[in-house]
Amino acid sequence: MAASSFASALDPTGAPPPEPDAAKAQANFSTTGLLAAESNTAASGVVLKYHEPPEARKPPARDAWRLYVFKGADLLETVELQARSVWLLGRERSVVDMPLDHPSCSKQHAALQFRFVSKKSEFGDVDGRVRPYIIDLDSANGTSVNGEAVPGRRYVELRDKDLLRFGSSTREYVVMLPPPP
Repeated sequence: MAASSFASALDPTGAPPPEPDAAKAQANFSTTGLLAAESNTAASGVVLKYHEPPEARKPPARDAWRLYVFKGADLLETVELQARSVWLLGRERSVVDMPLDHPSCSKQHAALQFRFVSKKSEFGDVDGRVRPYIIDLDSANGTSVNGEAVPGRRYVELRDKDLLRFGSSTREYVVMLPPPP
């Protein structure tokens, strides 16, 4: 009797209280990605599309990789690549290491990454080397190595004298080791 008088005191119409909505009653603990985006943000507040893998290494001094930038027959620039382990390429100058100014290139287009890779020979010997790789960061117009498209988010090993192109740009980027002395 006391319980019914208490319920009628809360609701002047005497109607029973509504059932709580089941969707509102349960908490949503699924991941939103906000924490990952926050930890992978540059100082300028731009979310980076790429972060280095655990096998990332700077190339050794004996392997002085260079990137030659050509437009037609003219050499525009020579970049010494041994200064860092990763080079981010794209149009967003606040975060990239090497700007690509062509409108067909994405803001964060590709990354040139040096990785330590060990290979086992047929005799069981393990040989570890730091090699350059290119990875396309799901760009709109793609990246090509020697005329072949690079699949999105896949590492492709670069070899001496490989030719890189980004988007529809006419600039050609040649990855080379210096000639032996």
